[in-house]
Formats: sequence, structure tokens, C-alpha cells
Amino acid sequence: MSPSTYPHLLAPLELGFTTLPNRVIMGSMHLGLEEEDGGAERLAAFYRERARGGAALIITGGVAPNDAGRLTPGAATLTEPGALARHRVVTDAVHAEGGRIALQLLHAGRYAAHPGAVAPSPIPAPISPITPHELSDAEIEATIDDFAESARLAREAGYDGVEIMGSEGYLINQFTAPRTNHRNDRWGGSAERRARLPIEIVRRVRAALGPESILVYRLSMLDLVPDGSTPDEVAALARAVEAAGATLLNTGIGWHEARIPTIASSVPRGAFAWVTRRLRGVVSIPLIATNRINTPEAAETILAAGDADLVSLARPFLADPEFVRKAAAGTPERINTCIGCNQACLDHTFSGRLASCLVNPRAGHETELVRSPAAERRRIAVVGSGPAGLACATEAAERGHDVTLYEAGERIGGQLNVALQVPGKSEFRETLRYFRTRIDETGVRLRLGERATAAALVAADFDEIVLATGVLPRTPEIPGLEDPRVLSYLDVLRERAPVGQRVAILGAGGIGFDVAEFLTHTGADDPGDIAGFLAHWGVDPETSARGGLATEDSESEAAAPRPARAVTLLQRKPGKLGAGLGKTTGWIHRTELARRGVAMVPGARYLGVVPEGLRIEVDGAERTLPVDTIVLCTGQEPERTLHGELAALGRTAHLIGGADLAAELDAKRAIDQGTRLAAAL
Repeated sequence: MSPSTYPHLLAPLELGFTTLPNRVIMGSMHLGLEEEDGGAERLAAFYRERARGGAALIITGGVAPNDAGRLTPGAATLTEPGALARHRVVTDAVHAEGGRIALQLLHAGRYAAHPGAVAPSPIPAPISPITPHELSDAEIEATIDDFAESARLAREAGYDGVEIMGSEGYLINQFTAPRTNHRNDRWGGSAERRARLPIEIVRRVRAALGPESILVYRLSMLDLVPDGSTPDEVAALARAVEAAGATLLNTGIGWHEARIPTIASSVPRGAFAWVTRRLRGVVSIPLIATNRINTPEAAETILAAGDADLVSLARPFLADPEFVRKAAAGTPERINTCIGCNQACLDHTFSGRLASCLVNPRAGHETELVRSPAAERRRIAVVGSGPAGLACATEAAERGHDVTLYEAGERIGGQLNVALQVPGKSEFRETLRYFRTRIDETGVRLRLGERATAAALVAADFDEIVLATGVLPRTPEIPGLEDPRVLSYLDVLRERAPVGQRVAILGAGGIGFDVAEFLTHTGADDPGDIAGFLAHWGVDPETSARGGLATEDSESEAAAPRPARAVTLLQRKPGKLGAGLGKTTGWIHRTELARRGVAMVPGARYLGVVPEGLRIEVDGAERTLPVDTIVLCTGQEPERTLHGELAALGRTAHLIGGADLAAELDAKRAIDQGTRLAAAL
């Protein structure tokens, strides 16, 4: 494969005062380092790698133009010259690699998690308990000036421009939508008055920046909430923003409170490129497409079709800082692809933790997990090729160690191969492809179909032995489990054992939800079916309705076809099922199963399997569920047999992944642990 495979992706873009070397923007991501002591140096290392990897323009995480605009009480602002030195550490690092970087200016509005939250109208967000203060006319004018002053400071700090966040339901978006703007003054009422704030901000920011700085405006092109903007209003605002001085128009999809998935793994690749395409010919400035564009092929398809002039990749640059460089070299198989899981990025961000990446735990930790050559080449055995073993083996080999990877099965992947059976998790194929490539390029000796024994490992006299032997399903103490109607989750997902029409699933963690989705899935699992996805979630590309919803009075009322199976999902604990699921994706799984008619029963005590089905007690009342199949998703135990056998022979071994701690099927922790051990060996 040659670079000509991606002629549109790799084509330069002339902006008049500067030229972007290709069509790939690194989209905004807040890492949490922005507020950390020593965070500037860590941010510099993070962005330096992405600039070196070929991003045409990097957009930082959001920085507030004033205190009221902060997302959290301690969130970063740019309001004083005293902060410039910290920012110059970052801009200097990017420029040293020949890159460009723009500062995103973000005012949270009613999404702010502090008492000083403000908004166009005093309407609390459904995701926040805080009622915001309604901005006065004078306060609005001051806010516009604050944006302009922050932009001026950004230019002084060395940024090549700014992005104004006018999307995702933040303050500017709150002004443009009737959902949140109930004013009747010059800042609300008609569409023209609701658009005044973003137009004035762009105009004054352009004046503060001067003519030769990049000004990106992130426009909410599809709100996905009732009483959002109409397509005609979006188009009118786009024209006005261009006239006010924007250089590029970036696409925003969905508010944070919208109940339609926009970036999760279940969203087809490029599912919202049609939204950007609607503005072709409406404006003359370049348009940027966003959301679930995670491979060079997906990006090239969008650009070649003329849907956009550039693509914005945010999480894909977490997964692989060299995305563009590898595409340009004609080696896309070497790209560590973002799988859209949200587990280490958005889930961390919304939980107040530093953002990173499930498939690349170095993201945000570049100064800590330095890929330095090993001081001494050692012979290392890694047993088990699940995510922990794959990460450890390839990272250790990358550092120069002599690594042998043992896998008892006929293919690598371990529990990742189980996860692949679940609809919506097909992106794990990309992770396995990446690790297969890494095994080859790092020189790991792969021993497929070879079960490592303690005696053989000791006889081989390895310097280090790493056990990534995974987990075994835990069998609870419930009378009657010997009944042939009782299956484990591995029987269902891996062995494809026959399952009846009436099913009880015991355990409502991630595995229980996965099994429920697998058993109730209707039709073929086609991750590329954009039209089907949009129809399923109630998004109408043809509608002129507000927010882009098929029905204006509700979000996502579309019902899934009812599956043939009747499934009951049970858990011992009281309270909401799936409480431990991802913070930003758990609601998707609960919504999907509810649509499919899955009954969810908390606080269940399992009394036993009886001829009539499963006997349970809930709220002190006993009853029998008439089921044909009972699936156990009741936890896991570490598989440490080999560890004990090695200890008996006087050899110690490292435990990683499920062999160390069995907690669901935790690929995030497994890859992180494997990577960190390899860095320490």
C-alpha cells in the first residue's frame, strides 16, 4: 500500500495565510492535566507526540474565558497574562515538531458544576442539579469581551488560533436553541436574536486575533434534543459565522443531555458525515466532519465523497499519536485503532480522573511510560495472549527483551474473542489486528497451541515469567446447578450452546449485560448500517424538525423489534442494574435492553433450580421464573494454577490481568497493567 491510497486525506489545504499539510484535525479532548501541578510539561509531551505523528492542527481541551464558564470549580481558565508561561510550554513543544495548535475556548453555561453557573435562561440541565443564573445584558457583553481577551492571550501564548465551542449544549449552544433560551430581549426570541451571541463572539475574537490566526467555530449542526435548532437555522448561523470571520467550521453533534449515542462503539463509523454534507455550498470556508471516524479508510471515504474538507479525530489520537504518519507510510495495519469504548477517556473525564486510552495507556502518561531501551536484554516468558499478555509481550519486546508468548489456544486474544461475539463490540477486531502486527514487528516468539507447563518454563531458565492466564467463571452456591439447563457465559458466547426461548441471566455486571444483548439481538450485526442506526434511535436525516429528531416531542422513541426470547436479568444487590457500567455508555445498554423487553430484577435471592425453572426471592416473596435456560454471569476467579506449580518448583512469576485480579472482563486494567510491567522489566 502506498500513500496514494489516501490522496484526499493527505492533500494539503490552503487557508490563505497558512497551509495545513493534510486534512486531519486532532479534535479537542480535556485530559485533566490542564489543572494538574506539572501538567504543562505532561501536556507538552502528549501534544508533542501527536504533532510529530502528523496531525495538521491540534485543538486543545476546553479552557474557560472566565470563572463562570468553568466546567468545575478548579477548571482551567485563560484570563491573566500570568498563565502564559504555562501555555508556552505546550505551544513551544508543538511548534518544535512543526505542528500547529489552537486553544479551545469553552464556556460551560448551565453545564457548569459549580454555584456560579450562568445561562441565557434559569433552566437547569437534566444532568445537573444547579439552577443557573440568567445573564443580564451587561453580563452577556462582558462575556463576549472575555472570549476576545482569552483569544488575545492565546495568541500571545503562541497558539496558532482558537476554536470557539458553540456546540454540545454549552453556553453558546444554549443561546442558539429555544430549548434553553426563553429570553425576549435582543439575545433571544427569534432565530436571528438567538444567533447574536455566537456572531458577536466570532466577530470580536477575530478582531483580537488579527487576520492571520486560525479561528475554528464548532457549530452544533445536529442538537439531538427537543426544541433544538432547525437545519435552516443551522445554515443561517453558519453563513453568519463565516461572515464574522471564522476560518474553519467544525461539526458538533448532540448535546451532553441527548439520549442518542453519538460516539460509542455501537455508532457506525462516519455515521454523522451527512450532517456536515448539508452545509456544502451553504458556506465557502472549509468544513470539518466529526464523530466515529477512526480509520484512514473511513476518513478517506468521507473526504472523497465531498462530505467535508477535513476530518476531526479526537480519541483516535489518544489510541495512536502516529495515526497520520502510519497512513502516509502506507502501513495502516500498524495503527492502534480507537474502539469507541469511552472507558479510559470520557468515563475518566466525567469521573474527575485523568483521561487516557484503553488500548493505549501511554496516552496522557508519556513522561511516565517512556519507551526507553532496556538496560539489560532479558529472556521473558509471557503465558496467555489475552489483552494483558499481548500488551506486556509486545511492549517488552519493543524495549529490546527476548520475549516468548505462550498461548494454549489456536489464536491470540483470550477473552477479547469472547467479547467479539457481542453485538456492538466488533471494533475489538481492530485491537487484535494491531497486536498481531505488533507481535511480528517487535519479534515476539508466538507459540500458539502450546500450553506452558511449570516444568518446561523452569527448564527453559527464563529470566522473568509473566502469567496472564486470565479468569475462570465463578460458580455460585445455588442448589440445582447440575441441571443441564444451566450454562455459563462462556458456554453461550464462546461455545454457542443452544439457548431456550425463556432465559434467566444471573448477574447484571458487564458480562450479564453482554449476554443479554447477545441473546436478544435481532437481525444481522451490521456495524456499517448508518440508515438502520439512525432510524433505530429516532434520527431523521430528512426532517426539518428541531434537533434533527424524527419526533419533536421526544428523544429516541423508536422501538426495537421485540426479540423471540424472553429474558430476565437478575442481580443480588438492590438498586439499579448495571450501576458499574461505563459512566457515559451504561445508559445506552440499559435503554437498549429495555426496548427489547428484558425484565430487570434487582435484590434477588437465588433459591435454586427446580423443574419448573428458577426459584427466587424478591422483597421477601418467593416465586418461580418459568425458564428454559439459566445463564451464570456470577463473577470470575483468577486462573492461578500455573502460579502455584511454579512456586512449588521455587520460581516466582508476575501476575497480570485477570490472573492478578478477576473483575469482570476488564481489558482497560489488563492492558494498562501489562504495559506498566513491561516498562519496569
